[in-house]
Amino acid sequence: MKIIAVDDEKIALQGLLSSIQKAAPTAQLHGFRYADEALAHVKEHSCDVAFLDVEMREMSGVELARGLKELNPDVNIIFATGFGSYRDTAFDLHASGYLIKPITEEGVRRELENLRRPPAAPKRLRAITFGNFQILADNEPVKFKYQKTKELIAYLIDRKGSMCSIGETMAAIFPDDTHKKYYHQLRLDLINTLTLLGFESVVLQERGSLGIDKSQLECDLYNYLSGNARLSDLYHGEYMAQYSFAEFTNAELYAKARLTDKS
Repeated sequence: MKIIAVDDEKIALQGLLSSIQKAAPTAQLHGFRYADEALAHVKEHSCDVAFLDVEMREMSGVELARGLKELNPDVNIIFATGFGSYRDTAFDLHASGYLIKPITEEGVRRELENLRRPPAAPKRLRAITFGNFQILADNEPVKFKYQKTKELIAYLIDRKGSMCSIGETMAAIFPDDTHKKYYHQLRLDLINTLTLLGFESVVLQERGSLGIDKSQLECDLYNYLSGNARLSDLYHGEYMAQYSFAEFTNAELYAKARLTDKS
């Protein structure tokens, strides 16, 4: 969820941002003291929810709300003000909510749970590494032009965010030969397929190398490594079972699983 907060009073803005961060810790949040900066930001990046003070010096929150509505008619406006006298105006603007200062985490959470226009659920790219490797977009298998492209992204995921050179990657997925021309076709297939699905930021590109942005991907292996899941709940002796390059990681996981069983 993308949220902006606008208040020309520095302390009030800090308090508003703090309450929003506590109520929606995963949201993309940006704060502004000037309405024109908020408008410029939304022109470039859009937003789902705007928390607006009403009485501001250069442009009122009501005027700003109208400007935001022109840019995005579906934006959820939530007025955050010290006055209750603007409720009729908020109603006329079809505002999603109205908060009276001081703003609290509970108040923000209540408004976010009852938005007039809830944002669409974000698309999910998920990798299953324990057992046979699978890559899913919104729970549907990703279909690449080449079967080897799936192996390419599996290898990048196995490398846990490290940038992988052409030579290193070819040695892993073409252990018996070199196919530099074919590698470039796989790379193009990977980038084009993920871009069409809306996941173009998942693959990191540098000159002569590729990597994975782990923060853009749901992955059972990464959940375990970050401490958000237990190995015993995920791993049952197989890891990317169809790929030979995964044998080293599988041996590490197997050893850790045995140590866990003994403790």
